[in-house]
Amino acid sequence: MTLSYRREGAGPPVLLLAPAATRSALWDLHQVPALVRAGYEVVTFEHRGTAPSSCPPGPYRLAELVADTAGLIRALGLGPCRIAGSSLGAMVAQELALTRPDLLVGMALLGTRGRLTHFLERLSAASATVIRSTDAVPPEYAAVTGMATLFGLRSLADDEFARNWLDLATQFPIQGDGPAGHYAATIFPNRLDALTAVSVPTLVVGFAEDLITPPQLCIEVAEAIPGGEYVEIAECGHFGFLESPDEVNSHLVTFFDRLA
Repeated sequence: MTLSYRREGAGPPVLLLAPAATRSALWDLHQVPALVRAGYEVVTFEHRGTAPSSCPPGPYRLAELVADTAGLIRALGLGPCRIAGSSLGAMVAQELALTRPDLLVGMALLGTRGRLTHFLERLSAASATVIRSTDAVPPEYAAVTGMATLFGLRSLADDEFARNWLDLATQFPIQGDGPAGHYAATIFPNRLDALTAVSVPTLVVGFAEDLITPPQLCIEVAEAIPGGEYVEIAECGHFGFLESPDEVNSHLVTFFDRLA
């Protein structure tokens, strides 16, 4: 397995784990600059299934993505390090904390969950099917419906924000076996009991208008993890780290600065 990665800045390392079917460049908009300014080295990488990382046939299992992440930390000599992940990236981080706690100083989980609702299971499965299908959904429709699930009402009503996002999403549609494999990896059994064994400091960040990982599911994770902290960002959807970056970044830096 070959993973494409980038390093920026100097200081204690922070590894950022991207959401499903999303390039790590998303972090470059706000989180990477903020963490570098705060005195951290930031490492980003593409999950398996996202070129130029290896793209083996899917579907993928969450355990495979966890093993990939652990392997990258060891190969780059980052451990123990700070980790922040969003959505799929957060789910990978919390499983890594169970299997290889020695690799982590602490973790921030943005928009996560420890179990599936029936709706979310069907949504993940349907997304994987549509993305994998050769009879692709028209890019314009996929971009609009995708945006409706990723952002809060304030962003959806912001014409400039919506125009820019939809132009980008239409130009670079999410298609293929790799992204479909990411969605398949988010379908897993209830892990809340298992998460009670997490031993690393944990911050969970929920977003008030998140449809993909609703606040209640984020709270469940924070409550399951011993000593877990929870903060909620108002007027944001699943990609709240793009909608209210200053507030999210402030929580990340404050939390990471407290870690030994």
